[in-house]
This record gives sequence, C-alpha cells and structure tokens, in this order.
Amino acid sequence: MMVKLSELESQIAELINQEKNDKRITELEALIEEYEIKSYNSRGMKGTILDVLLFLVIPLMLLIGAHDIITVVYDTKMVYLRILSMLLPLPFGYVLFSTRRRNIWTWFLGAVFLAVSAVIGMCWITSLVDQSPVLPQNLFEWREVLEYAASIAFSFLTGMLIGGMIYNQQHPKRSAQVEPLIKFLTGIFGIGELSPESLHHLMKKLNEYGGTLVALGTTSISIYTGLKHIL
Repeated sequence: MMVKLSELESQIAELINQEKNDKRITELEALIEEYEIKSYNSRGMKGTILDVLLFLVIPLMLLIGAHDIITVVYDTKMVYLRILSMLLPLPFGYVLFSTRRRNIWTWFLGAVFLAVSAVIGMCWITSLVDQSPVLPQNLFEWREVLEYAASIAFSFLTGMLIGGMIYNQQHPKRSAQVEPLIKFLTGIFGIGELSPESLHHLMKKLNEYGGTLVALGTTSISIYTGLKHIL
C-alpha cells in the first residue's frame, strides 16, 4: 500500500513539474514572439514596403511577364498560362506566412490586389497587341476575368494557409490558443455543453485540421476557376 502511494505521489510530482515546464516554455515563447513583433514593427514603413515588394510586386511582375512570353512572344496555348498562374503565387504566400505570425485578412486583401492588378496588366498588354479594349465588353468576359483573378488570389491564399500551418507546427505553444471563430462555431452547434477538457481537446483538433481542410478548399477553387474555361 505504501509503495503504491509513493508511486502515485511521484506521478503527481512529475505532472506538476511538467505543468511548470510547459508554463515556463509558454512564457518564454511569448517573450520571443513579443520581441519578434517589436523587431518587425521597428522596421516601420520601410519594412512594410519591403514586404509588399517581395510578396506582391515581384509575383505581379512575374505573372505579367509570363503572360507576355506565353501569349505574345510564343502565342501558345492559354492553358499553360493558367497553370502557371495557379502555381506561381503559392510559394510567395507560403514563405510569407511560414516565417512569422501575420494577419491573414490583411494579406488576403493583398492577394486580391495582386490578382486584380495581374489580370488588368494582362488585359492591357493584350489590348496593345490586338488593338482591343482593356476592359471586358460583356458579361461572359467579365465573368472569365473575375474567375481568373480568383484563381490567382486563392492560389496565394493556399500558400498562406500552408505556411501558417507549418509555422504553427514549429511553434506549437504559440498556436495553442483556440481561434475565436472556432469557439463561435462550437457555441452555435451546441458543442459548448461538453466538459471543459473535452471542449478544449475538440477545438484544438479543429485548429489543427481546420487549416488543412480550408487549404484543400482554396486549392480546389483556384484550380476550378483557373481552368474552367480552358479545359
């Protein structure tokens, strides 16, 4: 009996020590993240401009350049341009979000800006070559242009989501906080009635796998909108 009691006391002591260690790790990672945020913010406007140049302007120039080479120089099939347009933005979004925590909504707006600017630039080049209007002239053309822009934007978003998941895997303590959106959804579906431990475990799993499901969804949207009118 005394041996069993001693073993239980040892296990409790180990759990307490583990909790202390986890708490200390969380505190240290919070300090590191705070330092990274201060270091990032200290760059000021120059840092923001650099991010825009690296992750928005460069892919924009590459997309317009690819359009020029594929459709003007070689006058080959548009499917090659559509596939390239789906692949090219993704690594930029990945690198952007795999290095540090960023605001996904702000950069998604940046992705929309990238997509719209790329499509307008392509239309402008086409108008110079074919002497045609820059803007679409009917509903079908508008729909095709908007779907093409959506394909580019969702490719960038997919890269952002994958990069964010990689960042969270590398910094599990920093990503332990449950997303407010997931809390809201669990409340709507009545899942909030579970015990605190079960609820936390469920929401943690949703945090882990929700990003994967969303990334698959954005990839599907990018492929569908990019190749819908080609294949």
